[in-house]
Amino acid sequence: PSEDSVASSVAASADAATDTAAPVPGAHTEGVNAPAPGAPAEATADDQRPFRIVAVTSCPTGIAHTYMAAESLENAGREAGVELVVETQGSAGFTRLDPAVIAAADGVIFAHDVAVREKDRFAGKPTVDVGVKAGINRPGALIAEVRAKAERGEATAAARPGTPVERTGEPGEGYGTKLRKWLMSGVSYMVPFVAAGGLLIALGFAIGGYQINEAKSVTEHFDWGQVDSWGALLFQIGAAAFGFLVPVLAGYIAYGMADRPGLVPGFVGGAISVTIGAGFLGGLVAGLIAGGVVLAIQRIDIPPVLRGIMPVVVIPLVSSAVVGFLMFVVIGKPISEAQKAMTDWLNGLSGTNAVLLGVLLGLMMCFDLGGPVNKVAYTFATAGISVAAPGDSAMKIMAAVMAAGMVPPLGMALATTIRKKLFTTAERENGKAAWVLGASFISEGAIPFAAADPLRVIPASMAGGAVTGALTMAFGSTLRAPHGGIWVTFLIGKPFLYLLAIAAGTAVTAGLVIVLKG
Repeated sequence: PSEDSVASSVAASADAATDTAAPVPGAHTEGVNAPAPGAPAEATADDQRPFRIVAVTSCPTGIAHTYMAAESLENAGREAGVELVVETQGSAGFTRLDPAVIAAADGVIFAHDVAVREKDRFAGKPTVDVGVKAGINRPGALIAEVRAKAERGEATAAARPGTPVERTGEPGEGYGTKLRKWLMSGVSYMVPFVAAGGLLIALGFAIGGYQINEAKSVTEHFDWGQVDSWGALLFQIGAAAFGFLVPVLAGYIAYGMADRPGLVPGFVGGAISVTIGAGFLGGLVAGLIAGGVVLAIQRIDIPPVLRGIMPVVVIPLVSSAVVGFLMFVVIGKPISEAQKAMTDWLNGLSGTNAVLLGVLLGLMMCFDLGGPVNKVAYTFATAGISVAAPGDSAMKIMAAVMAAGMVPPLGMALATTIRKKLFTTAERENGKAAWVLGASFISEGAIPFAAADPLRVIPASMAGGAVTGALTMAFGSTLRAPHGGIWVTFLIGKPFLYLLAIAAGTAVTAGLVIVLKG
């Protein structure tokens, strides 16, 4: 059912429980004792209505994990006989739950890896706050936990003060955990720019040829009937989108640290990083510095008369000046040289070294199936192609990363097809969906299998990913697009060898899973 229909039914059920003494028709009554003689009729209706939960799911990319966690929680809610409504805060935005549904809820579940937006709406209710993978792997346990908290009368306080990251998790989180969330905050906002810009640039090359990056601006010359003009148009739109990658990364790292005041110095620092050639590394550093500077300014005791102009004048002015000075004069050049050294090293990779890098990237892509380690490898690859004219090594790395990321779901799909008896009915159904998810480069398609049997599925997936990463680098396949799976095969250099590498890794993963389970 749609969220609106579920929300309407929850609201209607709430009205029924309030306005009438009769039990709600169809309400879950399992385990409910009959009321004592003389007990108020309202208590009977309230006891018979289902336990109500509202949930929020989100992940750094806002694609697979967000919706898989939502589906998992909804299925577990139906099995447990509770009314559970989920707000998915994905990359395409989110539709807010009806305030009446939130007000009527008995408990809240947050399953997220980035800050929950507008979290204050859920304050004052029993709350379970976990990472998004917990929502996928153990939804039943989360539902039981929030019910237990409700029975004990535990509830969250009104909104905790602090930055988005500080409001995301539990109090007292370690610096390492916060740092990961700050970086993931920047990556989550950057990924849509990577996908849009990268695919547009790749399509521009496919239509207009590899010299299209030298074409005149389409504002000066555009012929509606000329294919090259359309290729130039797509390339230049994609290049414009790519121009935002580093500023967006830096801006939203700073936002994760210091809330809105961090956006201006973060974007400024990111733009300076692009200007001086510090690239992706410079963006990371600029974002962290911007957030730190803003937090330092906010700790200064300001006279009341100046507090009104602090957010709009003083903090943006001072923080941007400090970040700009540091990036231009102090640390920008060393970072730029480090970025150049890394690029030169990658461009110099060949033979055994390139194959070993492919193995490492393949292992990382398949280790946690869309988690932080997977994102590190993916971000490393996309950073290499996030320029108008990426080097050959950067495109080989992107090819290896995407190929390896396709292997886990494809391997599990193949295994469920070959040896059905080793898998449950639900796993066989998931295997059918895994064909499409794997082909589309959505590694998370293997998560249901890994959650049920991690000690067999994850090592098998890593083995297949390592084989595919190594073969892709050995074959010299290249890729300009940052996403798309087999649907962008026409943009891949040496596509038949590329598909052969994926097939080999898929066979290794499927074979190992079958042997280990057998």
